[in-house]
Amino acid sequence: MRKLFILLIATISLNGFAKTNETKSADPIQKPMLRTVNYDELKTILNKNDNKLYVVNFWATWCTPCVKELPDFMEVNKIYRDNAGFKMILVSLDNADVMETVVRSFLEKKDIDTDVFILDDNKRMNEWIPAIDASWSGAIPATVFYRNGKKLEFVEGKLEKSELEQLITKNM
Repeated sequence: MRKLFILLIATISLNGFAKTNETKSADPIQKPMLRTVNYDELKTILNKNDNKLYVVNFWATWCTPCVKELPDFMEVNKIYRDNAGFKMILVSLDNADVMETVVRSFLEKKDIDTDVFILDDNKRMNEWIPAIDASWSGAIPATVFYRNGKKLEFVEGKLEKSELEQLITKNM
């Protein structure tokens, strides 16, 4: 499975430059962002020492189980997003070249209302995949729970809404 994922990611263009763009949101206070990051930038985001529970979901628009679980993630995010101790982040493994077309359109169509980072660091995937979790084969979806830079939970595969809620409750 890991070889398949690596082959799939290797076929994705390795080009793309960091861009920061905000998506439209009904919430005028905190708009979700859509931007490209490399693994070092993502690590900085995940290692914040702000006592928040970060729910970080690795996904892609071309991944059927990822797309199927996103509505549940958004429902759960709506419950917790006003909690100062909670933050959900989606990390897309889509090609950065399709950020403004495929990804943005997908996010708007699916009413995704949380920050989305496109991880544009495929050359170093053999470094960041095991750094996220040593047991991770690289298959998506995968979800990681962090607080103060410490990994609390890792789940490879699709999460049901009830499982996601239980893991958040357990780690809040």
